[in-house]
Amino acid sequence: MCAEVANGMYSVRLVGAKTEIPDKVTKHTLFLGFLLLIATAGLYYQVVYFDFTNYDDPQYVVKNPHIQDGLNWSTVQWALTSHSYANNWHPLTWLSHALDIQMFGVEPAGHHLVNVAFHVMDALLLYWVLLRATGYIGRSWMVAALFAVHPMNVESVAWVAERKTMLSMLFCLFALAAYRWYATEPHVGRYLVVALLYVLGLMSKPQVVTLPILLLLWDYWPLQRMFASTIESSYLPTAKTALPPRSFSWLVLEKLPLLSLCAAGALVTLWAQESNLAVLPLQQRLRPEYWAPKLLVRSENAIFSYAKYIGKAFWPSAMRPEYPNPGASLTHWQVGGALALLLVVTALVLAYWPRRYLATGWLWFLVSLVPMLGIVQAGNQGMADRYAYGSFLGLFIMVCWGISDWARQRSISTAWLAGTSALVLLALSAVAYRQIGYWKDSVTLWSHAAQVVPNRRR
Repeated sequence: MCAEVANGMYSVRLVGAKTEIPDKVTKHTLFLGFLLLIATAGLYYQVVYFDFTNYDDPQYVVKNPHIQDGLNWSTVQWALTSHSYANNWHPLTWLSHALDIQMFGVEPAGHHLVNVAFHVMDALLLYWVLLRATGYIGRSWMVAALFAVHPMNVESVAWVAERKTMLSMLFCLFALAAYRWYATEPHVGRYLVVALLYVLGLMSKPQVVTLPILLLLWDYWPLQRMFASTIESSYLPTAKTALPPRSFSWLVLEKLPLLSLCAAGALVTLWAQESNLAVLPLQQRLRPEYWAPKLLVRSENAIFSYAKYIGKAFWPSAMRPEYPNPGASLTHWQVGGALALLLVVTALVLAYWPRRYLATGWLWFLVSLVPMLGIVQAGNQGMADRYAYGSFLGLFIMVCWGISDWARQRSISTAWLAGTSALVLLALSAVAYRQIGYWKDSVTLWSHAAQVVPNRRR
């Protein structure tokens, strides 16, 4: 089979199941990747002058007695076997901090720069993963750029102790890339690579526990292994690689080994948090008199949090390290309004179902946030900026692909679209640059938090 397929920004030639991209496109792709690297590193370079903060940095790094000797065998043993320190089991995160201690001591500049390096790698890898999966240069780059400069991601990068979010995201993106590689020619060896990357992500931070469900969404779009015969040709990805389609039941069965890892990761996380009473013991939480009265309140908080995250995705303001859990203080109007917003977006996604990226993006956002919504409460926060690091990818995909399709249908010029995109990125970068500055030391961080919420207590 040989056909020319328009891509909006370039064309590719499909030969059999392989996509051949001309050299000039490769140079264009590399240039955009370099631009993304420079812009992200330049935005965050100011952190080299920042201090540690008193927000978990002492416990994780500065005064963590288990990593002060750097990376050695005893540190590896402790990282792998300790589940009670800081209420978490994430050995790769501990080993990463131990390596920083060995390289930089307790001078904060090096620790901050490593965080920036991980964020840059995440942005570049996201760009590459989307490009390989969809064939769209401009849309893939814009999603990665939004991810790189969005102010909601500042907390994960500028806060040394939150290294775990970026590290887990790195393995999650590698797993997505490996999954596409597996899907082109399924066999056990390639599947084991996906499973290994998933385990490494869980060992960095259990936030990626939902990856098996996200891979099912990836099957739906952009890989299109699911319900392939129902696709309308006008919404096909341009770099379609003729992946062998599978039935829905097969795709679910395919994920069962990963779902078992998901269950194991969830149990290990609960075990680690129970050890220091971050959550109540499992036996107590299973009693109806404990969970039944609180289930409605927590569900209302979850619905309200979804709406708040959406609001901050489009209007990032009043950001702070902690957003207190509202508990039972939410009004019916707040919960009802949030639920109405979620239902309206869901209805629009269903109405435009041939645009598969809308369903995948929306469900990615909803599913990836589930572990952090407080249904099983750990800590006092109602929501946190760091939880948006991977979850907002779904919203970014919906926006970038949706606007591009809208512009194409109305014959809006590429130059106009590129100029508008640049203005959006500049505006977000300006807000992010200011937000980064609030993390320069503890006094600045908590003074700003107090200004945002005058009655807030540390």
